[in-house]
Amino acid sequence: MEYIPEPVKIFIVEDDPVYQKMLRYIAELNPDHVVKVFSNGKDCIAHLNEDPSVVTLDYSLPDMTGNEVLKAIKRNNSETNVIVVSSQEDINTAVGLLKVGAYDYITKDEETKDRLLNAINNAKKNASLKEEIIQLREEIGEKYEFEKSIIGESKAIQSVFKLLAKAIKTNITVSITGETGTGKEVIAKAIHYNSARKGKPFVAVNIAAIPDNLIESELFGHEKGAFTGAMARRKGKFEEADGGTIFLDEIGEMDINLQAKLLRVIQERELNRIGGNESVKFDVRILVATHKNLAEEVKNGTFREDLYYRLLGIPIELPPLRDRDKDIILIAKHLLNNFAKENSLGKISLSRGAQTKLLKYGYPGNVRELKSIIELAAVMCENNQIEEEDITFNSLAKEGQFLMDEMTLKDYTFKIIRHFLDKHDNNVLLVASKLDIGKSSIYRYLKEMEEEGI
Repeated sequence: MEYIPEPVKIFIVEDDPVYQKMLRYIAELNPDHVVKVFSNGKDCIAHLNEDPSVVTLDYSLPDMTGNEVLKAIKRNNSETNVIVVSSQEDINTAVGLLKVGAYDYITKDEETKDRLLNAINNAKKNASLKEEIIQLREEIGEKYEFEKSIIGESKAIQSVFKLLAKAIKTNITVSITGETGTGKEVIAKAIHYNSARKGKPFVAVNIAAIPDNLIESELFGHEKGAFTGAMARRKGKFEEADGGTIFLDEIGEMDINLQAKLLRVIQERELNRIGGNESVKFDVRILVATHKNLAEEVKNGTFREDLYYRLLGIPIELPPLRDRDKDIILIAKHLLNNFAKENSLGKISLSRGAQTKLLKYGYPGNVRELKSIIELAAVMCENNQIEEEDITFNSLAKEGQFLMDEMTLKDYTFKIIRHFLDKHDNNVLLVASKLDIGKSSIYRYLKEMEEEGI
């Protein structure tokens, strides 16, 4: 959807009639500007409900100081761009106003006309960009409505929907677990864009993708000169997400030494950039995800127990694709339609044989793997229909490979148990539940494997 900007509303607050006339003339040079003029601060404040994009504000007014009017404007709408116009060239006053939120500070002299025109144009671009960002966020929000972003009708995914409905009502932390490729970031975005914070930033950080020595700077920022290569102050991801949501993906990969600092930051809701002493307050909602069993990581001493309980919040476990029955076909058709549309391939269908083949596969790579399979099949098929032979499984765990080795039933049993224990981080209770056998049976097999050196 093309963004079409609305006419720019400009307020001029100036008590000098001559200067007022000049400022109005400058502002109305552009026919897209809608200009209103006020001679005092109170009249301007009374009309702030009209939400001007730009306000030119005389610092010395008869009824109020420019500082008071500026604060009132920012209280009404923090996004309004305020250009202070003053007869005083006082650097301390200018710096103070800029800190409070002024967009620019211009002194009244022979260059005022050109400087003001540039300032208005720049402020207008800034306002237009912010409006476009808001519109884009609204469009993204529509994209991540539950029924659009999370495809499925199975009992397994319906349980997830129930938890999501609860998660969006408050700012409670949500911990999302599940195998790689199950769509943890999609769930995180669905929570954010259906919550009260949807108009604010969603910032995703993949902890596993950042070197350990850079994670602290990435999350909390740094000051100029904090370390070699720190050429300027940089905000961290927590500051970028202020007012919105931060998504910490693969939180189980975080170094235990940094976990202590993360815990303090979360508890205090403030941080210190590397190399700085200033405390920076922030307001973010925290969502985390991991493919690991954090409870087991706590037992193993690789994840702090206090941080674990701080991040647990509402736990949402995403089911693997193989446990979602006919959702596989629904998702496959959705992925196929998107791929065909993006590549102008026309309407492509899945034959009954292709659907049967898709349902029989185990998908160790989950939705991510299904996407790859469908896209390849769409390219390889003839006559805009995917047949059984067009579907290729390229997983490392190929169909039937398990049975190619000739072993005894006992050895197969050992192999199955070992596979599930490795997959579920040696969680015996979970594996017993998955295999529908007693916990004592697993311990017995483990003892036998140890005795036989397997």
